[in-house]
Amino acid sequence: MKILVTGFDPFGGDKINPAYEAVKLLPAQIAGAEIVKEELPTVYGKCGDVLEKAIQKHNPDAVLCVGQAGGRSVISIEKIAINLSEARIPDNDKQQPSGVPTVEGGPAAYFTNLPIKAMIKNVRDHDIPSSVSYSAGTFVCNDIMYRLLHMIELKYPAMRGGFIHVPFDTAQVLNKPAGTPSMPYATISKGLEYAIEAIVKNKEDIQGVGGEIH
Repeated sequence: MKILVTGFDPFGGDKINPAYEAVKLLPAQIAGAEIVKEELPTVYGKCGDVLEKAIQKHNPDAVLCVGQAGGRSVISIEKIAINLSEARIPDNDKQQPSGVPTVEGGPAAYFTNLPIKAMIKNVRDHDIPSSVSYSAGTFVCNDIMYRLLHMIELKYPAMRGGFIHVPFDTAQVLNKPAGTPSMPYATISKGLEYAIEAIVKNKEDIQGVGGEIH
């Protein structure tokens, strides 16, 4: 089994993106699955082009995209991506769409086909906070999740795919308001490892783990 794991480059004035920093720390194999890693640009549309080239290059069985969600305190495993781009800040190509579809003519939303409740349980079982999220937002993180699931729907029906949001790294909040949530990216990386382990071991999802709306 081969799993492609992606993270974004820094954006919004930050010098690092804990998503890709955590991805880089992942081992080359998890639960017997080969792990391949790619960095994506924090740019609407272009991120999907880079991802599809990586899929064509690596031919993975599953794709897990990872992005930063500053202000969240847990590893959030996303359930749904919506066909809407609405940017509070510009992306790294200075695009700032407002109220436009991610994919013109695409369905309103897609649900991940990853075993997200099993993933959350395995992360929590290793004492790292995690929950289901029912909103990936409308920035580039939602853009890549929607584009990935759209690709799966149209071109790669045997492939599984989904998205995880991670908190700020601890170093990023030094000059932010007191109480801003954070998590060391080494801990984030271990959480991703346990989530991936659950992907490998669970073809079907489990029941009984709740989530929260973000």
